[in-house]
Amino acid sequence: QVQLVESGGGLVQPGGSLRLSCAASGIIFSINAMGWYRQAPGKQRELVARITRGGSITYADSVKGRFTISRDDAKNTVYLQMNSLKPEDTAVYYCDFITVSNLNYWGRGAQVTVSS
Repeated sequence: QVQLVESGGGLVQPGGSLRLSCAASGIIFSINAMGWYRQAPGKQRELVARITRGGSITYADSVKGRFTISRDDAKNTVYLQMNSLKPEDTAVYYCDFITVSNLNYWGRGAQVTVSS
């Protein structure tokens, strides 16, 4: 039984920073990629950042230069450092682990609100 636990969300002012963490409570074998998605009210869920087993990183154009994804394989944890936050970044952020069998494990979401 695998559960992804997200932490680090909250309320910040524009220009501020947050760091999201997502850790697997169980054992996940052969992870191909870890990623972060977000969904704002009334909007479709979108990919924010992804890091593969080989270290390749992909960012959404809207967050390039501001967000950084990283991981700690020993802890089965993925991080998302978010700097220079904008109101448009307000959303629920979901982490996603993908195995070599293309099995997805999803977190339950962390609320990030950017407002003055």
